[in-house]
Amino acid sequence: MSRAHQGETPTDQLSKAEAKAELKHLADAIAHHDRLYYQKAAPEISDAEYDALRRRNATIEARFPDLVREDSPSRRIGAPPATGFAKVRHPHPMLSLDNAMDENDVREFFKGVRNFFRAPEDVKRVEPDSIAVMAEPKIDGLSCSLRYEHGKLTLGATRGDGITGEDVTRNVETMATVPKRLEGRGWPHVIEVRGEVYMEHPGFAALNREREKAGEPVFANPRNAAAGSLRQLDPAITAKRPLKFFAYAWGEASERFAKSHFDALKHLKSWGFATDPHSKLCHGVEQVLAFHRDMAAKRAALPYDIDGVVYKVNDLDLEDRLGFVSRAPRWAIAHKFPAQQAQTIVRAIEVYVGRRGTLTPVAKLEPVTVGGVVVSNASLHNEDEIKDKDVRIGDTIIVQRAGDVIPQVVGVVRERRPRGTKPFEFPHTCPVCGSKAVREEGEAAWYCTNIACPAQAVERLRHFVSREAFDIEGLGEKHIAEFWQDKLIKTPADIFRLDPAKIAAREGWGETSARKLIAAIDARRDVPLDRFINALGIPQTGPATAKLLARHYRSWRRFRDAMEAAGDESGAAWQELNDLHNIGETTAADIVSFFGEKHNRRVLDELEKELRVADYAAPSAGASPLAGKTIVFTGTLEAMSRNEAKARAEALGATVTSSVSAKTDYVVMGADPGSKATKARELGVKILSEDDWLKLAR
Repeated sequence: MSRAHQGETPTDQLSKAEAKAELKHLADAIAHHDRLYYQKAAPEISDAEYDALRRRNATIEARFPDLVREDSPSRRIGAPPATGFAKVRHPHPMLSLDNAMDENDVREFFKGVRNFFRAPEDVKRVEPDSIAVMAEPKIDGLSCSLRYEHGKLTLGATRGDGITGEDVTRNVETMATVPKRLEGRGWPHVIEVRGEVYMEHPGFAALNREREKAGEPVFANPRNAAAGSLRQLDPAITAKRPLKFFAYAWGEASERFAKSHFDALKHLKSWGFATDPHSKLCHGVEQVLAFHRDMAAKRAALPYDIDGVVYKVNDLDLEDRLGFVSRAPRWAIAHKFPAQQAQTIVRAIEVYVGRRGTLTPVAKLEPVTVGGVVVSNASLHNEDEIKDKDVRIGDTIIVQRAGDVIPQVVGVVRERRPRGTKPFEFPHTCPVCGSKAVREEGEAAWYCTNIACPAQAVERLRHFVSREAFDIEGLGEKHIAEFWQDKLIKTPADIFRLDPAKIAAREGWGETSARKLIAAIDARRDVPLDRFINALGIPQTGPATAKLLARHYRSWRRFRDAMEAAGDESGAAWQELNDLHNIGETTAADIVSFFGEKHNRRVLDELEKELRVADYAAPSAGASPLAGKTIVFTGTLEAMSRNEAKARAEALGATVTSSVSAKTDYVVMGADPGSKATKARELGVKILSEDDWLKLAR
């Protein structure tokens, strides 16, 4: 759980050093839970704790925007898809939603929508008391995308990490509520319908009864049952499971078919899809809050699980302009229901080591059912949380779940503590390699000091081949660990030097499987620049920042040379990096430090012998006159807010920076411009009026 909920320092009292340390811890913890939830359908904690972690992270980032990490949860969507199915890249990302945990959060969401716009005619449309919003129950199932071409179902895919999912076409074809051909008329030639695969309570209960009779393990809850059923390698098994599908959105569409979400849902229903009958068009914040209270009262009587209500700005024109921030849309939010609790016993506390050497304690619990889910593990995050809550082996603890997913340790039931228990002593040595562990001043976590620690080395290699990095087919976590253990690979470059004969001779392999693996590796010797940067595992440099850096520097050679030159923090290369929109000083420092390490430079030198890093492919100039351009905004804009202008520029393929240089293409000048306009004139950079900008940004 976040430290704010542990009785620790409130976010408004954190020092900068404390904030930096906590953001690092939160990034690691949330990534761990994302992986368990999205990949393995086996979460350790419930939505309440998970959402508390994300809220804590967002609050700290809002107070210290220059500390935002590129592996921050605010810039991630989910987790990479699991193996076993062919991969599908979504034409438009399947993003997650930000969460509102109470009514104040919902009011802030409405205010945020209003404050995004500036023009008087827009402001009138988005007043919190009157704005039209679709309110829809948040089904607790598995997100799925269905692609139709000329009315025929051609592809079904899971959400995966939001960018790449799993091809489950043969499985969704077995579902009665998924139309194989669209009905009615008016549907686009290409339409990607999105919704939720779920299981109703009666079907779930019957399925578990059948599994009990057959001596098979029962599913913990309907969501896990739905996820497991949809992802069966044998579609015949899926066909026997009582799966259903609710449509609620769309991704790619060859043509616009509606002006509002309300109209879109009517179209989806007319084309043969089931939509949630409880969805309601509301006007203003008070109506949506009343709807939320009504659904909370009806929740127990519904035939399926819901864990909240989703609010979407109804007007699709406003939605397009609101756009997205990091991993979530600005035009929608999920309003969660309160948590559920239960008591259980701590049987053990085990410490695990992450990719960056972080030692993370996990409470092993006497299994207990909370909100219909069996919980047996809960992360304790760090030494401070254990001390503050005084969690001991043998204690009875209160476990809380919200959203019916991730469990959280609320506290200890002191009156039920057995005699003779002792405070948990956090290890000062790494439980994997035995090396000394340290906790730096101002940081919450302990770290293994051994850079060759097997836990770190293997995790770094796993990251290198992961879906959002090199994405090497057939080289999964298990193989990475085995190859490392047997000294076949030690560094990323070793992957590209694997001997097929040695692979073929291993147990469980053979010439054919070894040949396929080597072919898959060779297929990745040409890698896009943004994927290569992300694969390196640079602190605070995940997929979003990697893409930003690739878009700005264009080539690997220029990027590497600039980062090595930026070691002189008074030079132009350092200033250029800091000037990039969304790159803070701490992120810049982490990137430059990475390139300043001799060991890392040797790793890069070896990789350059094995790979060809493709230059960044910018959007074609024909798509937009702003594609590939670098833009600076100065002064006050009248037609739109600065945030809307930046979002629009980036959506059209431009890079937005905070200062003017000779590499700037345009300076957009609003009212009362500052020194940036003067510098633009001195450098001969083209200055655009707001009208000029609006013409280019159409």
